[in-house]
This record gives sequence, C-alpha cells and structure tokens, in this order.
Amino acid sequence: MVDSDERDPNTGRADSSGERTEAASPPAEPDIDDLLARLDALRDTVDEGHEREKVRQTISLVERMPGTGALAERITKYTSRDLAESFVGAVLFALPLLVEGGVFEIAAWFAATTVAGVPVLLIAHVGFIFLATAGLLYFADFRQIAIRHPIFGVIPRRYAGVLLVSLTTSAAMLLFWGRLHEGDPTALERVGRVAVVWAAAAFGAGLGDILPGESQGEDLGKFDLDIGDDD
Repeated sequence: MVDSDERDPNTGRADSSGERTEAASPPAEPDIDDLLARLDALRDTVDEGHEREKVRQTISLVERMPGTGALAERITKYTSRDLAESFVGAVLFALPLLVEGGVFEIAAWFAATTVAGVPVLLIAHVGFIFLATAGLLYFADFRQIAIRHPIFGVIPRRYAGVLLVSLTTSAAMLLFWGRLHEGDPTALERVGRVAVVWAAAAFGAGLGDILPGESQGEDLGKFDLDIGDDD
C-alpha cells in the first residue's frame, strides 16, 4: 500500500492521489541551463510568496556563479516595465515616419496593388512585420529569451506584447498628429499608413524591450490566458 503522505520529488508537495508522481527523466549531460529550467519550473509551482522569493534568490545565485556570465543575457520574465520599454521604443522609431510623406505614397501603392480585389502587397507587408518581429526576438543574437506561459499555450507573451504595443502606438500617433486622415485617403490607404509606420514601430518596440535585459518587477504570468501546460 502506498503511503498517502508521499511527496512529489520535483515540488516537495504531497500527492493527493496517493501515488508518487514520477519525476521527469534528467538529461544525460545536464548543464546550468537545465538547472535554471528546473528552478523556473519550481518557481511556477510554489504558492507562497516567500517560497517564490527563495527560488528567485537561488536562480540569481546560480546566475552569478563563475563561468555563467553568459546567463546575464537570459530573459525569463515579462513585466509591465517591458510593456513600457516597448512603448518607448515604438515611439522613437515611429516619430521620423510621422513627418515623412513617403508613408502616404507607400500606403497608396499598397492599396492600388490588388489581385482579385485583395491587397496582396499590404498583406505581405503585414506578414513581414510578424516574421521580422519573431526573428528579432527569438533568432537574432541579442538576448536568450525563454518562452514561458504562452497565451493559449501557443503565442509567446512578449511577441504578442511587442506587436500590440507597436500597432496601437502607430495608429494612435498617426491619429493624434492628424496624419491618418490627411488628404482624404480611402479606408485601405489608412490601413496602409498604419502598416507602414507599424513596421518601424515593431522593430523599435522589440529592441526597446530586450536590449536593456530582464526587467525588474512582478511577472505578468498571473494574468496569462494559457489554457494548457506551462512550456
């Protein structure tokens, strides 16, 4: 008979089902990244604030160990400060385009180039923004960014945040500066103007978020929409 007070070897908690939860098989050649991944997972499972703080302190201690200096480039949290940094970066990169008449010409070109009524170039441009932003965040060698608590288990929070903050900033600045409706453009041309500015703003938002490194503050994971398991 199995003792009902047996505990999960990963979390140290009693298994309510009365059966021991099997620990995930350890990697054949564990390294510091594997240790930090386990500590990150442990931080997500503890309930008490002081327990999370102890885990955070342990992670900080590991990151300061000799030979782990590269881990300073590692970003795991996504906080409200990251959103603010994205906003500042988006504004800085969008400002030059707000006074540039070429934005209107490109938007008109997007609206005029259609196939069976579909603005193919505009759609391709938006796809480019999505791909370029993903490449900047997760494939360019600026920071090692961990994907934790993806929205709906699929969409990385940082990726969604950068895109949404930059899109909102672009549309709002065009509107407030009177550039969205100038010259009585069509609805499609207005969308094109936002898309053109969005490309620069998304790049600035991504850089503004990741270049300063990991931000201080509470992780926004508790507001997550994840319906699946943590990654």
